[in-house]
Amino acid sequence: MDDYLPVISRSPLFKGILGNEIEAMLQCLNAQTKSFKKGAYLFRVGETTTTMGMVLEGSVRLEKEDYWGNRTILASIGPGQLFAEVYACEPELPFDLNVIAAKDSVILLMDVRRVTTLCTSACEFHTRLVRNLLASVAKRAYTLTRKIEHTSKRSTREKLLSYLSDQAENAKSNTFSIPFNRQELADYLSVDRSAMSAELSKMRKEGIVDFDKNRFTICHTT
Repeated sequence: MDDYLPVISRSPLFKGILGNEIEAMLQCLNAQTKSFKKGAYLFRVGETTTTMGMVLEGSVRLEKEDYWGNRTILASIGPGQLFAEVYACEPELPFDLNVIAAKDSVILLMDVRRVTTLCTSACEFHTRLVRNLLASVAKRAYTLTRKIEHTSKRSTREKLLSYLSDQAENAKSNTFSIPFNRQELADYLSVDRSAMSAELSKMRKEGIVDFDKNRFTICHTT
């Protein structure tokens, strides 16, 4: 686990907590690392857990499927980011989505019960961890709200512009990379891939955006 301490220390979960405190906190949280192959399910619809995860290497996706197997991507989680924290905080709440490894991944698993109950070690930094966890839950809710805003747009172009604008703001640059390939982006925005690709080509011809695979540049506003 020592190899991943730089990633762990940069995570918002451990904001304001020093390196030696993090090591003690990981023991308190009964933290364990586990590897998953691309495509492996970390959690499935209907399961319950008291464990939240942090991506140390690779990435995972939060996905939903309807009765006919149509996929919707809710979020992509990269190194240092948390997932399943909402469900772990309320263990009677079953997953209504799947958590799937998008790449070969290494995950840090932590027992949330050690956060939400009184720490037997009386860690002085326990309160900071609780505050950081609440901030993570709030950020997850915000992220899902942003997705709703993107997908609620009427046209494919409007959905693309809403999403790409959001990514540019997050990157603080008009050039940025997104965590999706074309099919995944279509699934995230709930649009047809062919129609989306055609719209992207039109937007490039009009000088609105430029792109190479998953790297985009917003050329000017519309």
